[in-house]
Amino acid sequence: MPVTGGNQGAFRGGAPSGNSASEKAMSSADKKPMRKRIADSEWLNNAVAGLLARYVAFCHWTTRWDRDGFDELRSHLQSGEPAVMCLWHQRLLMAPYLFDLETAPICTLNSTARAGRMGGRIVEKLGFEVEAMDPGATSVAVTRSVLKRIANGYSVGMTTDGSHGPPRISKTHPILWARASGKPIFTVAYASRRVLKLPTWDKMHLPLPFTRGALLVRRFDHDIPRKMSGDALEALRNELDIALDAVTDAADRRAGRKSERP
Repeated sequence: MPVTGGNQGAFRGGAPSGNSASEKAMSSADKKPMRKRIADSEWLNNAVAGLLARYVAFCHWTTRWDRDGFDELRSHLQSGEPAVMCLWHQRLLMAPYLFDLETAPICTLNSTARAGRMGGRIVEKLGFEVEAMDPGATSVAVTRSVLKRIANGYSVGMTTDGSHGPPRISKTHPILWARASGKPIFTVAYASRRVLKLPTWDKMHLPLPFTRGALLVRRFDHDIPRKMSGDALEALRNELDIALDAVTDAADRRAGRKSERP
């Protein structure tokens, strides 16, 4: 989701204590707070991700879904063309059910931060491929990696407000990727009538089982020119915000819940 080891310098077998690099590393590891050691545990993170993935699948199975807009997306994917898939981070947990993996492959981009890694593990266990974004990578390097995936026939999915927000304010990345690849953007959203709002920066929705819900897809119907000014890019980014809010609000209405901003 501190305990310090004492002096670890006395080796077994009577070897003298020293200041070797391995000894310092061991001492440093022992001094890591227990809470952080638990949070960074690969075994524990995989176990938690497995439980959450099964919970999300259970919620999907027990919810009465209203699905809309998938025919246009399916038709596009069946033509052999990938797409750039966008949603708000708040509605991430049902993302695996907003794309038909039997029609085409998709790769999602995830932050290497702890929360991003957990989200990546969950969607990976539900069938998505995941590519971790190195926080030190430049925008050019990330774009190159994304365009390579698209060239290999993968759609690319991302939360357009990123992994840290601010909530419901898109980055420009999906517009730039759509421009460079010539592929369309599709906005997607899910809503459940009954949810728990997690204590995250965007009040992420955790669905509850045995309720009503909606899964919606809409094509982003705005021309993205190959060449554009900074002002034009910002205008398109704002239009993407509007489109994502619209599909999310529509999903809320269909699920029978009141729309609200984080």
